[in-house]
Amino acid sequence: MPELPEVERARALIESRALGRTVASVEDADTWVCRPHAPGEIASAIEGATLVSAHRRGKAMWVELEGGPPLGLHLGMTGRIAVDEDGTGGQWDRFKIHFEDGGSLALRDKRRLGRVVLDPDLSRLGPDAAEVGRAEFRDRVGRGSIALKARIMDQSTISGVGNLLADEALWRAGLSPLREAGSLSEAELDELRRAIRAATRRAIRRGGVHTGDLIPHRERGGTCPSCGTPLERATVGGRTTFWCPRDQPG
Repeated sequence: MPELPEVERARALIESRALGRTVASVEDADTWVCRPHAPGEIASAIEGATLVSAHRRGKAMWVELEGGPPLGLHLGMTGRIAVDEDGTGGQWDRFKIHFEDGGSLALRDKRRLGRVVLDPDLSRLGPDAAEVGRAEFRDRVGRGSIALKARIMDQSTISGVGNLLADEALWRAGLSPLREAGSLSEAELDELRRAIRAATRRAIRRGGVHTGDLIPHRERGGTCPSCGTPLERATVGGRTTFWCPRDQPG
């Protein structure tokens, strides 16, 4: 499932290859992906407009247009952004912008779980996990009796941390996913913030959250890549979770 690093790579692709281009026509007939908009509603709102900037908060991504409303693009579980790709995979284009210069931007999603919406509502999202400041992170994360992993995956607390990024960051920080969030010291919270930011930067650079050091070992019988201890496995916050009982005690 796309997490913050994958969405940032998609945003950067739009920024590098689609900005400054004007919308000639739009394919928005998929009423599930484009809900609650009726077919033609998004097209009528953005045709003739020019893409001017691409933004992200957590896993939410949107494009600002000159001459039209903001356009929200959500990758869902398996979606990706395709710019000027009209070959293999085009049958899975659920939404597509055709530019006046002949190119295109598409939400390509085999499982049809992505989303396109005008004027996306970001009011329920917490600050971006890769950008949140130290004091705000301490205040938002370090409280309550909820399990630490569930806390950092709560998108209203901080936005962008999914299942894999959470396991990778907690392993890097040496913190058990089962710890009560409110039990962490300020030093532990600061280390967790650094670990999330480092894991995010590395995943963006490498090509996605699946490239984390712990991720290939997240399987039954898997061992810690640092010390070789068999990994523990449990369900935390409704998600399958792996951690090293030696390096992440408590």
